[in-house]
This record gives sequence, structure tokens and C-alpha cells, in this order.
Amino acid sequence: MDEEYDVVVCGTGLKECILSGLLSVHGKKVLHLDRNPYYGGDCASLNITNLWQKFMPGTEPPKELGQNREWNVDLIPKFIMASGDLVKILLKTRVSRYLEWKSCEGTYVYQYQEAGLFSGPKYIHKVPATAGDGLKSPLMGMLEKPRFINFAQFIMGWEDDKPATHQDIDPRRHTMAQVYQKFGLQESTIDFIGHAVALWPNDNYLNGPCGPTIQKCRLYLTSVLQYGGSPFIYPIYGLGGLPEGFSRLAAIHRGTYMLNKGVDGFVYDDQGRVCGVRSGDEVAKCKMVICDPSYAEPTRTEVRGQVIRAICILGAPIPETKNQEGKPALSCQIILPQKQLKRKNDLYVMMVSWAHCIAAKEKYVAIVSTVVETTNPEKEIEPALKLLGPIQHKFVQISEIRDPVTDGAADGVFVTASYDPSSHFEDASTEVLALWKKITGESLDLTVLPEDEDQ
Repeated sequence: MDEEYDVVVCGTGLKECILSGLLSVHGKKVLHLDRNPYYGGDCASLNITNLWQKFMPGTEPPKELGQNREWNVDLIPKFIMASGDLVKILLKTRVSRYLEWKSCEGTYVYQYQEAGLFSGPKYIHKVPATAGDGLKSPLMGMLEKPRFINFAQFIMGWEDDKPATHQDIDPRRHTMAQVYQKFGLQESTIDFIGHAVALWPNDNYLNGPCGPTIQKCRLYLTSVLQYGGSPFIYPIYGLGGLPEGFSRLAAIHRGTYMLNKGVDGFVYDDQGRVCGVRSGDEVAKCKMVICDPSYAEPTRTEVRGQVIRAICILGAPIPETKNQEGKPALSCQIILPQKQLKRKNDLYVMMVSWAHCIAAKEKYVAIVSTVVETTNPEKEIEPALKLLGPIQHKFVQISEIRDPVTDGAADGVFVTASYDPSSHFEDASTEVLALWKKITGESLDLTVLPEDEDQ
């Protein structure tokens, strides 16, 4: 370790691994450290023994759960948008060749509907992703469906550089509330568009410029067209395969990795710029450090809130979730909009299963997450837990959401933000691209050549 490097990266979370991989490809000498014995940091996928050690130290997992090799349980719940920036980064770097994917089998939104004459009460409904889905959706009445279809066609027809497709909407001047008003959409329709299609975590977006929401809706709909049925994909063997793939990319380009290596602090020169990373008696000299908040000095980040995540092992799929053939879903997402629960932030449920090689045969893993709003976080997630059916084992973790307070340019220490409870990696990908530009001064070219895409 007592060598000189261009960059020392602390923590093997996805964002850190993408950056170390990219910097290695661009000829930088990179040292990558992690205090844990496994890759992934907060994005790790743990076997059943490591899961028990993390949440119930000193105890052993029940024998009936099977072997370690059958389990890869994610610590954070995220799907990948099929047309999003993370997929573009995977294709550009060719890390995609190390991974195998499955499409998420269904996206649902929580909206309570009272029992009818011939049916019981209904809590979750499939999110309509196309005009055809809209016609069949119970989320809207007959008069509302044509208005939703007009809105979906407007979104799909939108082109930034062609004002004729904007229908007199200015993406910077008009609010999203005004766009909804233009199409005459009802409050319940607005609720699922904003939270289950645009994937906003709360209603703050309504009074902001409509441009970002239109782009989010377009990303959702174009992602649906990639695979059909759902905009989300998920890697076989769990999310831990993503940082591992980028680690492999860095290693191929002479990056050095050290797991089980604690970081005791950073070393600075007389001008206050970082010049090394200390671990015990060793110091790795460097010109730059990239790290997650857990490795940075406390003054470098500020707490923006807390997130609660509950990992639940199930013996059956979540009730009422179906795939396109009408069979029980082997993977799904459920979004519980904040307005439905009289909250400030949405609740999220992500479920994957043995079909993705993350659990033993006929076992399912559902993770519930949200921003903490009260002094009793576990009570906050009860509405989501009730949707899961019988829970065999549950592990709850409450984590701080930390953001960096400086951009790192002055002293060469670039700190990433904590992972939020959102259901996808798009915000994380946006942060990586912004950090890349800060570090190198150039935007990352995500253009994928046809010969690249074939690999």
C-alpha cells in the first residue's frame, strides 16, 4: 500500500466502483479500499450467513433456509431503468457483458378502492404503461381514460428541439400542475403519474417547471418499450454484481483492490490538499480521494434525514401481484404514494426471488423503504408490510441520508451522497456523471457504437 497513486477510492459502493473503473480505463493509477470483507458497501448483496451476522450478530440462520450459495440479499432496494443512464454507462464500459438481466414482472401503485357488489376491497393496481394498458386500468373511470391516453401520447411525441411537439407548453415556464390541468386529469390519475411513472417521492414537483417531469415520464415509457411490460430490469445474482463488474473493469486496467482494509484518515499537504490515505502504519500517497460518507470526516457531510429499510424473507409471492401471463409475479415493485397515506414521502416495496438467484428455491425477498418522518419509523412502514403476506424473517435498518457540503475541487476529496429510498439508480447515475465532470472537466460520452452494443 505504501506506493503513490493518482486516486485512492474508499468504499466499494456502486458510485465509487463506477468512478474507479472509469478512471482506470482513462489511464489513472487507482487504489480501491474497503473496510468490509465483501464488495458493494451499501450496495452489497449478502449471503445468508453474512446477512445474519450483520443484523443478528452471534446467531446462525435457520438450516431450512439452505446454503450460502443460494442467497444474494440486497441491502438497498433498487431496480435499473432499462433506458436510463446506468444502462448507458454499462454498455459504454462493456461491464454489461459480465451481467445477466431479468425484467421486473410488474409495477403497482397503492390506491384503496372500496369493496363492490361482487368484489372485495382492492389496495394495489398495476400501473398502466401504455395507452392500451390505460384502457384496461381500474385506476381510472371511462371518461378519464381518453384524457390519460392523450397525455401519454403527448409525452411520447415530445421532442426537446421541436417546439411543434410541445402543444404550447414551455418546459421552463409552465408548471407540471398546469400541464395536468391542460389535459383535464383527475387527482387520482395525477397521483399515479407523478409517483409511479415520473417516480417523484413527493408532490413538491407539481409547482416546479414541467420539463424534468416530462423527461422522467419519457424515460419510464421508453424503458417500457425496451422489454415490454415493465421499465425496470434487475441483474441475476443481485445488485452486488454491479459494483463487482466495475471492480473487474478497474482490475483489468491495473487498478489495485484491498478488502478488509480499514481507513484511519486522510493526509493533507501544507496547502490543505489531500496527499494520502492512512491505514494503520501505512500511507498510500495520492493526488485525489473519492469516498462514500462513512469514510469522510464528519464535517464534510450534512445529515438530510433518515431512511428506513426492512428486508423481509417471504415463502410466497406478494398477494395480488401478477406477471403478464396472469401467474404470481416473481418480481415486482409497489409504490405507495404519500397522499394515499397522509404522509410527506412515498413508501416503496421491491420484491425479487429465487428466479433471480438471490434466494433459495421458492423463497422471495421484499424490501420496504421510505424517508423517516416520525419517532416511530417501523410504524410508518406498516401499510407496506401488510401488503406482503406472511413474513418469515425481517431485518430493519435505519440509516442517515448524508450529502457532501463541498464539491471537492478545493482539496481533492470528492464525497458521494448516501443512497436515498427511491426505487431506481437514476439519481445515483446522475451524481456519478456530475462527479466525473468535476474530476476531469469533461462530460462522459455515453454514445454507444453499434460494435460496442454487440459485445
